[in-house]
Amino acid sequence: MTAQSGLVIANFGQTLLVEAGDGTSRPCVARKSIGQAVCGDRVLWQAGRGGAHGAVIAIETRHSLLARTDARGKSRPLCANIDQLIMVTSPVINHSLIDHYLVTAELLGLGMVLVVNKMDLADETRTMKLRDEMAGYRAMGYELRLVSARTQRGLPELDALLKDRTSVFVGESGVGKSSLLQALLPDHEIRVGALSEASGKGRHTTTSTLLFHLPHGGDIIDSPGVREFRLWNIRAAELAQGFREFRSFLDDCRFRDCVHDGEPDCAVNHACEQGKISRQRLESYRAILHGLPAEKYD
Repeated sequence: MTAQSGLVIANFGQTLLVEAGDGTSRPCVARKSIGQAVCGDRVLWQAGRGGAHGAVIAIETRHSLLARTDARGKSRPLCANIDQLIMVTSPVINHSLIDHYLVTAELLGLGMVLVVNKMDLADETRTMKLRDEMAGYRAMGYELRLVSARTQRGLPELDALLKDRTSVFVGESGVGKSSLLQALLPDHEIRVGALSEASGKGRHTTTSTLLFHLPHGGDIIDSPGVREFRLWNIRAAELAQGFREFRSFLDDCRFRDCVHDGEPDCAVNHACEQGKISRQRLESYRAILHGLPAEKYD
């Protein structure tokens, strides 16, 4: 059977849905020898005989991989070949969580867009305060969009940032990620039903990872696994690299193994005292640092 190239657009556990070059979707099972294929993977696959599931026989080279690592260090891939994270929050800002995902994007070499949803609930005073709260991120070069899925505010500008890129929405429950997805994809429920039917899995998609093509170009991967995504499998030195404004000071610390947590002659701490690094960001860094397993300090 001739192998052909395809794109994994749904992951239902043991069953993958692969989009062929002609736009049709075929349920497939991956060979155990190739590892775990995930949404966003470019793969080689072969059609099954007599209506049977096809077989994914190889995973093409990935340019990025988002994986979830638990406290025991076991890694599980979530999605591949993504270009950017879309961090969705409400007008009540959780800076610690934002910084957590910013580090993730920096270490993976991904773009990052900060999206504040539910702006229809924020009055003028709250909006002005919010802009002040987020000004530091904008000054570091991160994209910021204030939107409302309910009123459609800011959605054309957000859609423009998604065009021709593969994005993953991340953020806490209750901030409106699903509402945003439905606003950007008005036929979202129809698409979910079509993917479920094509896979033979019915409509049980709440624990499935799905890839959607945007009308104006670009893809969105919707993965429930990102709700539990946390930084575990990194070391303290890597964490500091994930704070982009720290980088120009890291080589100036007195000790080569400085983790910027109160050591003498720490250049990062001095930069904070001089106003070159915000106190909030340094405290956020230290909070993440203290949450790493002890062996990651080595």
